[in-house]
Amino acid sequence: MLKQYKTVLRPSETEFYEKKSRFIGHCFPASSAEEAMARLYEMRKKYPDATHNCWAYNLSDGSMRFSDDGEPGGTAGMPIMDTLLRRDLKDAVVIVTRYFGGILLGSGGLVRAYSRAADGALQAAGCGVMCPCDVFEFAVDYPRYGAIEGFVKANAVVDSIDFLENVRFRVTVPSERAAEFSAAIVERTDGKASPVTVDERFVAVEEN
Repeated sequence: MLKQYKTVLRPSETEFYEKKSRFIGHCFPASSAEEAMARLYEMRKKYPDATHNCWAYNLSDGSMRFSDDGEPGGTAGMPIMDTLLRRDLKDAVVIVTRYFGGILLGSGGLVRAYSRAADGALQAAGCGVMCPCDVFEFAVDYPRYGAIEGFVKANAVVDSIDFLENVRFRVTVPSERAAEFSAAIVERTDGKASPVTVDERFVAVEEN
């Protein structure tokens, strides 16, 4: 059964300078290690002359990795990962690009800078909740269509409505309300329609 989790909603980019070093933070949704590494490749290609491209990802399947990419051990990748873990965010990769400005920041300064870059990128990406949903299919005859049309559109995400020999719906409903929705359809159609679960998927809902 699918379980709810927090994630980022969109790609983001932020930037700041610390003692002449330029830090560019990027965050991307990523549902696999391959997707996360593809984003890292994009950033290395975009900033080929950067001093470092440090990164971390945390996935909903439990896998996680991070890299200091040449910075002193524990000063870059782990602070980025810590930022993801503190927010309990999954299926996300954060990449922080640094152009060295000629002034050493020291271990503490590097940790603070990479944490700041990661935090800024995550804030700009926006956080949401991946809610587990049931995908239903059901059909009604034309005389009963009017009795449920408004209810369906108000209580589900309508994926499709096909007008064939009868009216066929494919809708997505949060799993926590799936049983209630299904029962309501049966009642409103006098038992002529009975929603069948054909799939499960996640839908992102932005946090307020």
